[in-house]
Amino acid sequence: MSKAEPIVTRIAFVASDRPEAQEACARLAERYGDARDRAQVVVALGGDGFMLETLHSRMADGAPIYGMNRGSVGFLMNEYSEDDLLERITAAERAVIHPLRMHATDAGGETHDALAFNEVSLLRQTRQTAKLRISIDRKVRLAELVCDGALVSTPAGSTAYNLSAHGPIIPLDARVLALTPISAFRPRRWRGALLPHSSKVAFEILEADKRPVSAVADNYEVRDVVRVDIAEDREIGLTMLFDAGRSLEERVLAEQFSG
Repeated sequence: MSKAEPIVTRIAFVASDRPEAQEACARLAERYGDARDRAQVVVALGGDGFMLETLHSRMADGAPIYGMNRGSVGFLMNEYSEDDLLERITAAERAVIHPLRMHATDAGGETHDALAFNEVSLLRQTRQTAKLRISIDRKVRLAELVCDGALVSTPAGSTAYNLSAHGPIIPLDARVLALTPISAFRPRRWRGALLPHSSKVAFEILEADKRPVSAVADNYEVRDVVRVDIAEDREIGLTMLFDAGRSLEERVLAEQFSG
């Protein structure tokens, strides 16, 4: 949004279960009103996990989401302040993010579909390492990856689990996805790949009965998968709002120079 646009007046407030988030929600709703279904903007109070929950729950109405940190991790959130909220939201910078769509098949032949705004992760379920075959656009690129797991991350999610797994930080406008191994054992030196955002990624789980693997799209888990297909869904785009000068692009860039 630019400062020339009409000021936002109708806000819906949502909060995580944390007491500080619930208390803040009550104070803000009393001060600014709570428009609920008529909202121009949704204000989410919590941490990054709650922001992901809010993104998933608000896909139907498409209202922009402005987060304020009332949780433990707040990379996707703005600093918390109860003052000048309408002006901050009106002047906020927009970031449009697109989710990954996961299509997973389990050992019983049942299929499961889910969306992920951060990443889709494959994780070993037992003490046995996982064995994965990775194909990109129907071409096998890695015949066997022995590992604790692997993930495909969006640019918005590249500073989350992907970064913890030593994956690259991706600028929002890079139009690429990160494919990152988790504790790779063989090939030990494989560090992953950057893929065009249009890539179709397929994981086949080798020796699935002996080495079971789960697939997780943000917070939706499927156990005992045998195959997982992942692709970006450009038909879905949600808008996140960030305080002027503190855009998500700026945060991603700054993170690459942090200690």
